[in-house]
Amino acid sequence: MDLTLGSSRHTMAVIRLGSGRPPTRRAFLLLKLTAVTLSVLLFCEFLIYYGVIVRCHWPEVETPADGRGRGPPEPALRAMFLADTHLLGAVRGHWLDKLRREWQMERAFQTALWLLQPEVVFILGDVFDEGKWSSSQAWADDVGRFQTMFRHPAHVQLRVVAGNHDVGFHYQMNTYKIKRFEKVFNPERLFSWKGINFVLVNSVAMEGDGCDICSGAEAELLEISRQLNCSREQEHHPGRCGDGGPLPASAPVLLQHFPLYRRSDAHCSGEDAAPPAERGIPFQERYDVLSREASRKLLWWLRPRLVLSGHTHHACEVLHGAGVLEVSVPSFSWRNRNDPSFIMSKRQGMLTAVQHNKNTFVLWG
Repeated sequence: MDLTLGSSRHTMAVIRLGSGRPPTRRAFLLLKLTAVTLSVLLFCEFLIYYGVIVRCHWPEVETPADGRGRGPPEPALRAMFLADTHLLGAVRGHWLDKLRREWQMERAFQTALWLLQPEVVFILGDVFDEGKWSSSQAWADDVGRFQTMFRHPAHVQLRVVAGNHDVGFHYQMNTYKIKRFEKVFNPERLFSWKGINFVLVNSVAMEGDGCDICSGAEAELLEISRQLNCSREQEHHPGRCGDGGPLPASAPVLLQHFPLYRRSDAHCSGEDAAPPAERGIPFQERYDVLSREASRKLLWWLRPRLVLSGHTHHACEVLHGAGVLEVSVPSFSWRNRNDPSFIMSKRQGMLTAVQHNKNTFVLWG
């Protein structure tokens, strides 16, 4: 009797386990749902960046092989410009917001490096959001995350200028914050490569009030101006540039955080310009843009062929006196705008082409 009962129980257990239709169907649906979810995540968080950035192309620069059409063409330089990444800090940055925004910027940057193969990348200030007040430990943490996100091969140059969120506005900045920033990022103000001179300006120090930091910054720019002028005259007066050797005899590209003075963004247009309701709002000198005086000094001292700036988080193209083009680079952070972007430029021979949206600007000199 006990054996029969045990056998009956065993038979019932076998029947229950053997009729596996409902569990199998549920398992199949769960597997299908998991596959769809992973596919959506893979597309939205990884593949979509390739689909968007693959449509970007370097601007074409058509030049003769040399001045008379003989010889091989000069090598081209491919440069990419970003601005206002605003990596969140320990005070205002929620961990989930950090994770989301920094993943987006990292994937966009790494995808652009892989697809576009720039030779030099410039970030035009406000790399960090809280550099103006962060502690030593918070600064070290932020720098570590930046170096992970914007890692790059050794053959790619990465140059950064200071913004007001990195070292503070004029009334907040001090020597300690500037030295801390320059310890991480190359403090070189004049950078020449493939016949192009780039001048990296600490525009936060262009206050014009004679403070020690401001006076030092202006003295550096005056020395750079002397070197550039000397290089332009080298052909007619050789040997006047001293022992350092002449720079390329070409007008520089001016890189800074604050834009040169303009009244507002009223004349700006395009997909990544400021919203129409904001374009007419007047800019405040020394806060939204450089002062008139500082802008005149930079244009007079350096006589640039092109100016690139950030700070406003929106794109704009402005012609200053004597036809100098300034392009304000939109923010690269999804926290600041829903369509972050970057600027691409290609230089070959005496021509520089700048690609912004669907517009290509070709500059001589």
